[in-house]
Amino acid sequence: MGIYDRDYVTDRKYDGGGGMLRMGGGLQNTPIVKWLLITNFTVFILTLSETLKAHFFTWGVVFPQNWFWIAQIWRLVTYQFLHWDAFHFLFNMFGLFFFGPILERLWGSRSFLRFYLISGAAGGMVYLLLVIGNVLPAGPMAGASGGIYAIFMAVAVLYPRMMVLIYGIIPVRIGYLVIFMIIVSLLKFTFNQNAGGEAAHLTGLAAGAIYVLYKPRFTMFRLERKKGSWAKKIEQDRQFEAEVDRILEKVNREGIGSLSEKGKKVLQEATRREQMASRR
Repeated sequence: MGIYDRDYVTDRKYDGGGGMLRMGGGLQNTPIVKWLLITNFTVFILTLSETLKAHFFTWGVVFPQNWFWIAQIWRLVTYQFLHWDAFHFLFNMFGLFFFGPILERLWGSRSFLRFYLISGAAGGMVYLLLVIGNVLPAGPMAGASGGIYAIFMAVAVLYPRMMVLIYGIIPVRIGYLVIFMIIVSLLKFTFNQNAGGEAAHLTGLAAGAIYVLYKPRFTMFRLERKKGSWAKKIEQDRQFEAEVDRILEKVNREGIGSLSEKGKKVLQEATRREQMASRR
């Protein structure tokens, strides 16, 4: 992706009721945002060397020039850490720095990282499909914008009345800002101005909206599955305890020598479980 006009907040604290963002909080309790910033910065510094940049971009960007390169699926992740120049890098990192912590604190580090990388990868995958379908010409694509735009959309859906400061001066609700971003990306895609990059932007925006809107359903689905697993385990434990009681009654009546090999193994397993429970 090339350099895009992006407007970022100058601030950190947020208010779902439409309050203005205010400075504070930093990157405390956001290890993934820190890791992403450090990794992107390290890669950018390394690519200041023309030799390293050529190597990184040869093997890291999404470039559907042929089927061999299309099959190199690691590019869907690595392209998100490569940037064409300082402006491209800084714009994306500002977005990650200001908005990423909001989601990481809300969802947790693992969920945020999964959301960020999958959204970025989805942008790369849509670009591949558009090239394969002869909708767009093949060209190299790099940048974190797919994941960054997903973050924008997620924050906008969660806090549509949040006020941000454009260039540190002009207050605007983030919901309106994202609508403007969608319109700009659609126009650029339509007129083939960085169409591949805009496809990734639009995919990121869609991924952000889908994730936020369907996350509660995914969570309920996982809880239902876990509840079913817990119920099954409880029933298995109940049956095991009943079997142990039956075996102990038999030992009390007839002695240990009356047990079969299966009965002895059940008692050994019961002893092992009791020892593990006592260590906790």
